[in-house]
Amino acid sequence: MDYVKPGQMLESLIAMGEAKAKLPVSQKLARSAMAGAILGCATTLAYTASVQTKMPIAGAVLFPMGFVLILLLGLELVTGSFAALPLAVLKRRTSAAKMASSFAWALLGHAIGAGLYAAFYAMTITKMGHDMSNPLVQAVVSAAEGKTSAYIHIGAEGWMLAFVKAALCNWMVALGAIMSLSSTSTIGKIAAMWMPVLLFFGQGFEHLIVNMFLLPAGIMLGGNYSIADMLLWNWFPVLLGNFVGGAIFTGLLFYVAHRQKVAAADR
Repeated sequence: MDYVKPGQMLESLIAMGEAKAKLPVSQKLARSAMAGAILGCATTLAYTASVQTKMPIAGAVLFPMGFVLILLLGLELVTGSFAALPLAVLKRRTSAAKMASSFAWALLGHAIGAGLYAAFYAMTITKMGHDMSNPLVQAVVSAAEGKTSAYIHIGAEGWMLAFVKAALCNWMVALGAIMSLSSTSTIGKIAAMWMPVLLFFGQGFEHLIVNMFLLPAGIMLGGNYSIADMLLWNWFPVLLGNFVGGAIFTGLLFYVAHRQKVAAADR
């Protein structure tokens, strides 16, 4: 049996958070930049499948491929760390300052990797800006405007909507990170991770790292919103919502559910 029990998964999650806090900045940046680019690539695959089949669920089925690649390669996805690092702080295996520093460097790396992929992808689907007829151009722009202009249109409630959708998203994404610890076999890890990530993407929830690709790409392709709109109406509320979803809805509740095993191990 390659199944790992929840108590052991919780201990591994805390140890993961401790290890992430100790990573040198160069490794943190490299791992998070690669992860940002890979998640951007998975997003464009999902949109390609949705456009070709006219079935958005087809894209949701394929999108978890990027998440799986990131975790199997040992890269850094800050939304998964939102569950692991606060627990390491709670168990005094690292400090709040190291946690904040780890998050900041990871976010910078994600922005670099996802932004570069956005630029390369925009060049690709427009044939270096000479052909805007590819249906994927409109698909990306429409999705990006739906994550900015649509929120602006309904005001403060739009900001709150972005936050709520982000919390729901990272409830699942962080659960996917935990599920990667549920098996000792590669195929078992893949199957376990795939399920919660499909759930978030298929329902159109908000994931910051996906948006670090999608919204810059939308601007490059002519989307009707500004960089300020992107930051204020998406990246800021989505960052907060992703943190709440990962740290509280997933990490903290999972800890409360299985903390007796970890407490016994600490003794």
